[in-house]
Amino acid sequence: MVYTVTFNPALDYVLKVNNLKKGEVNRADEEYISAGGKGINVSVVLTHLGIENVMLGFTAGFTGDEIIRVLNDEGYNNDFITVAGLSRINVKIKSDEETEINATGPDITEDNINSLFDKLDKLKEDDILVLAGSVPKSLHSDIYMNIMERMASKNIKCIVDAANDLLLNVLKYHPFLIKPNKYELEELFNVTINDNNEVVEYAKKLTELGAKNVLVSLGREGAVFVSEDGTVYEKSAPKGKAVNSVGAGDSMVAGFITGYIEKQEYLHAFKMGISAGSASAFSKYLATKEEVEKLYKTL
Repeated sequence: MVYTVTFNPALDYVLKVNNLKKGEVNRADEEYISAGGKGINVSVVLTHLGIENVMLGFTAGFTGDEIIRVLNDEGYNNDFITVAGLSRINVKIKSDEETEINATGPDITEDNINSLFDKLDKLKEDDILVLAGSVPKSLHSDIYMNIMERMASKNIKCIVDAANDLLLNVLKYHPFLIKPNKYELEELFNVTINDNNEVVEYAKKLTELGAKNVLVSLGREGAVFVSEDGTVYEKSAPKGKAVNSVGAGDSMVAGFITGYIEKQEYLHAFKMGISAGSASAFSKYLATKEEVEKLYKTL
């Protein structure tokens, strides 16, 4: 079973505005609301690809109730913990450029964390646990590390898609996979990366620090994957018109997991990751199985 954890889920309020003008009244040409958060996105695409999974995390207030209602209505398996406060509404404006305004989210207490630990303690050998995204300000950057430390005695594959210290702190517990993008890789090492050779160089440094496998998403340029045996895979993204960058990286994680479950083979997993990430980027919503399979055939 795959479990995803989203500490700070949100209602994503997406507005399409032609020729957005700052400082003026703008009218949306199109709008929709969806349940968002990196772990949720991973779970949605996993479900589309036929992989059974459970969403875990925290929701709060009437926005949290709406997140759960949307997920239940669409048939996504979830087991969120209700906490005090208000889940986020994140505003995503699509115009000549994409602009996002992300809210803060509720405070998470020690009791709330213990409730999550109770759920995680039930995970079994060979389960997969995905820790994805940012955490509320009330939590420290060692929270993912604490979860992995608690899971260390079990044969569980942990996948971490996070930035900065949230990611660096987990490396000593040897996550099965981490997925920084190019910008996050530059932030981690305080460098400017100019080409794929440098991407590979710094991805390998992350394996030296403890990560088993490193998948670096490069947007329109595709991705680079460095496996635990040192093998390097590089692929350009399939050709297509990018219409939605939201959730593309999360879809890549879901595609990789799906491919690995299917064949326990890294090249297939890598190609599934690129296909799923690109399929979401080329679609208004998160990728469907048909869209992913169509792109996979082009790689």
